Amino acid sequence: MTRRALLSVSDKTGIIDFARGLADLGWTILSTGGTARTIRDAAIPVVDVSEVTGHPEMMQGRVKTLHPAIHAGILARRDRSDDLSALEDMGYGPIDLVCVNLYPFHEAAAANAPIPNAMEQVDIGGPTMLRAAAKNHENVFVIVDPADYDIVLDALRQVESVASLRLELARKVFTHTAHYDAAIASYMTRSMARTRSTEALRAGPRPGTADDDEWPPSLVMGFSRVQSLRYGENPDQPAAFYAESGAPAGSLPFMRQLHGKELSFNNLLDVEATVTAVSAWHGENTSACVIVKHTTPCGLALAETAHEAWARALACDPVSAFGGIVAFNGPVDAVTAEALSGTFLEIVVAPSFEDRALAVLQKKKNLRILELPVTQSGEGELDYKRVRGGLLVQRRMSMRFPETGWKVVTKRAPTDAEMKDLRFAWRASASVKSNAIVLARDLRTVGIGAGQMSRVDSSRIAVMKAHDQNVDLTNAVLASDAFFPFRDGVDAAAREGVVAVIQPGGSVRDEEVIAAADEHGMAMVFTGRRLFRH
Repeated sequence: MTRRALLSVSDKTGIIDFARGLADLGWTILSTGGTARTIRDAAIPVVDVSEVTGHPEMMQGRVKTLHPAIHAGILARRDRSDDLSALEDMGYGPIDLVCVNLYPFHEAAAANAPIPNAMEQVDIGGPTMLRAAAKNHENVFVIVDPADYDIVLDALRQVESVASLRLELARKVFTHTAHYDAAIASYMTRSMARTRSTEALRAGPRPGTADDDEWPPSLVMGFSRVQSLRYGENPDQPAAFYAESGAPAGSLPFMRQLHGKELSFNNLLDVEATVTAVSAWHGENTSACVIVKHTTPCGLALAETAHEAWARALACDPVSAFGGIVAFNGPVDAVTAEALSGTFLEIVVAPSFEDRALAVLQKKKNLRILELPVTQSGEGELDYKRVRGGLLVQRRMSMRFPETGWKVVTKRAPTDAEMKDLRFAWRASASVKSNAIVLARDLRTVGIGAGQMSRVDSSRIAVMKAHDQNVDLTNAVLASDAFFPFRDGVDAAAREGVVAVIQPGGSVRDEEVIAAADEHGMAMVFTGRRLFRH
């Protein structure tokens, strides 16, 4: 009996050679739509699926393989006479090989396509055929990966058993369809979260409340290994980097490494922190530069040019910047590259690099150069934190900072210049580890205190960093990622010359803190939004 293969692929890579190899072995090829045209144009005999089903394709190809003539042929067990009799009674024949790859939903998800557009890329017939063939893999070869075409052709030319190959091909199918479904589920979860996040931002700050309706009762996630890593946070911890199915464009799986050593586990954590920090100025008509060490900024600045932004960010803490990770929100030019070359850095990240800039930076043999779109992270993404036996899940912090609900709570309002610095410092504090204190002046950080158990200690460190660089804090502003529980932090800032403070508010001692600011003639703004980063 002539063996039959059904070929229906979105990715046509290698399909002509595969079809020709099957035809040379005497197989009859069944196919659909564009795949059939591709094979026929290569002068390879092919039978349209509609001839097998006796039914034309419908709705521009949305319905073509969902028919008993196809699925009975795939699912029939060759060692069951009743299955074979059922095929014969209906005039159907067995299908011995199924080669399918699916509509490119991952690309639609990565591009954050609107839901109606993305749904058009959800394959229905393809996964159904793949799962049917994988279920019946003892009798049917099933192929989802073009890399397996030659392996299968070689196996078909052999006489010996290929049971292990059939099993491996089936495993790949179920893994592939699981990832495909996970990408769809993740995309729809992100879409829901994006809608809720946008609504929440429009509504302004409000106390958090538990809402079971917001969270699905179960999460479906798929991850594919991008690369094995030398080790994790420490040399005795094995590690790897995995990409989430349907990850959005602008996320780390889409970065291009243009130069330098292989990225490590800690490098990837720092890259994420750096790009998140600089994304607060995504799409704005200003150059932003951030320098990160151990996932928290040690310098951040705005300027008219990338070169100037780098110099201003470096001035905050040049000692900590040694061995740091730097990100820009715009292109890196040759002038900036020359300036970067004067400091030992691990990584430089930017949306693009001029050719002359690359030539300069590539002189540093081990410097990792990463090209990555700096998109505004937050809306539509979920943030997962591993705990023993489970996951904590939250909507990722939005790096948009609407001023809905902001209010001046002191007798003196900030001047226009102070307000510009307060906005800058507030955005900067979102990427600093809690407890976070940011001192800023003229749109650059002049002192950063991070990760301390006490907010006062973070304030002391921020002041110390400023003094280390001989910075006079007169007319500086201060941002705190959470409220001041006592007035002592405000008193200390005033003694150093700080003239304005921005913080969420919400302490039982707010009135005491406001009174302290008034005593010192300081301006204070409450945002109503906390920016903890643990």
